[in-house]
Amino acid sequence: MNDVLFTGPGPDALFAERLAQGRFEIQRCDACGRHVFMPRVLCPHCGAAALSWVAPSGGATVYSTTTVRRRAKQGGDYNVSIIALDEGPQLMSRVEGIAPDAVRIGMRVCAGILRSDGHAVLVFRPEAAAGGSHDA
Repeated sequence: MNDVLFTGPGPDALFAERLAQGRFEIQRCDACGRHVFMPRVLCPHCGAAALSWVAPSGGATVYSTTTVRRRAKQGGDYNVSIIALDEGPQLMSRVEGIAPDAVRIGMRVCAGILRSDGHAVLVFRPEAAAGGSHDA
């Protein structure tokens, strides 16, 4: 069996390309309607190969969080969080704009794209700090 599910760049490359263009998009299954993240070639819910790229609302909730401790000369402490998108999928990211220790489970956050060292990175900011906007 040699079925080709896609040609050209894979789903991870397409996600990174969209971020670099300033667009946060996730996949949605055309068969079952569920949203998908991490980028894939098959829906993990129903197995369909028909996944479309869509812009999520940008709204999310901190599901889990931890603070990684580093010396100040190494960049200082930072936060790592599991973020539950309003559309359902969860992903690992960080919450910016507040002290790492101030991030709380259940906190409402908004997605944004941060440009760092020539790369685009998906981050989140507290809704209050983002003024309720989903653009960071």
